[in-house]
Amino acid sequence: MRIWSVFRKSVRESKRDLWVVLLSMAFAPLFVFLYWLITSGTGSTSYQVLVINQDVSVILADNSTLSAGMEIVNGLRELTYEDGNPLLHIELIEDRTEAEAKLRDRDASALVIVPEDFSTQLAAFRNGDFGASTQLTLLGDLSNPTYMLAAVMAMTVTDQYTQGFTEAPRPVEIVEIPLGASAARTEFELYVPGLLVFSIVMIIFQAAMTPAGDIEVGVMRRLRLTRLRTVEYLGGTSLWLIVVAFLEVLLTFATALAFGFRSQGPLWLAILVAVITAFSAIGAGLIVACFSKTVSKAFVVANFPFGLLVFLTGSIFPLPRRALFDLFGHGISLFDFLPPTHAVIALNKIFTLGVGLEDVLFELAMLILLSGLYFGVGVWIFQRTQMRTA
Repeated sequence: MRIWSVFRKSVRESKRDLWVVLLSMAFAPLFVFLYWLITSGTGSTSYQVLVINQDVSVILADNSTLSAGMEIVNGLRELTYEDGNPLLHIELIEDRTEAEAKLRDRDASALVIVPEDFSTQLAAFRNGDFGASTQLTLLGDLSNPTYMLAAVMAMTVTDQYTQGFTEAPRPVEIVEIPLGASAARTEFELYVPGLLVFSIVMIIFQAAMTPAGDIEVGVMRRLRLTRLRTVEYLGGTSLWLIVVAFLEVLLTFATALAFGFRSQGPLWLAILVAVITAFSAIGAGLIVACFSKTVSKAFVVANFPFGLLVFLTGSIFPLPRRALFDLFGHGISLFDFLPPTHAVIALNKIFTLGVGLEDVLFELAMLILLSGLYFGVGVWIFQRTQMRTA
């Protein structure tokens, strides 16, 4: 009977904070739903592959036309899952500079370049000129996990077609060109950008628990009596949290450097990206604090936005990008509305590709806009719920 009494007591207490219980229960189902969205509900992820087809068609001895470049393109398009969904999304493109920009932004997984003499050399090889040779070029960021999948499929299609046409083993040489210094990165170095974003987003717990502690013990009520303004309270609190975030970034960098991490781009730019990202986590923490009002609840509830900002932004593992629309030449996907997504892309560009400020201006602009929005919403809610005197 005492067990039953304790059970009833726990139920009554949970009713007072029912939304906390519901959030805890909804966390895993939410991720199931989100991954259903990511995979279009079928588990079929299409990888974006760009193709520059420079091939010039030739007329064969039987008066038929050989367009080997388009045969490769069609072969890539015909790769499907068992349910018929495409494995690759093929985009024909003419400008290599534009294509490389898409690769850097991770709007595409790989670039395939078919040379002008592709059909000519294959036809000559088939007619007995075994000295005829041609190359197909694969270009991509080797640190992007989706590149290897796309590259293997492109190689497979090329080999199957050329071997079937010439009846010779691999008559075409496939040349792989790494983007930037991506070929020189160690496995450890590939994880550092995501780990840095992970460490920054963790500030959400302190950003939630610090104001929640003031609310819980009555400090906030006493501060309101002193006519303390919102900008003063949140300015001082946020300043301290930014200092903590900055020190955390420096400590993370120092640890990574001690274990052999090398950045191809300027570290100051990477630190700037990380600090701007911290504002979005602080804003989310303020929102959590307003609706939690105790430290323990704030810690539990903060796990919800923490999970969204970490697991759905590519910080821990890569997620396929499916653009909803273009903005200034950059594809915007569903999870690009989470600021850390742009931080991960910017840090990969800086660390792996060695880019400078001008090459991450779009990511910085999106970070400033979204982090400012998150922080502004947090301040507005805090002002309305905590800083109004009775």
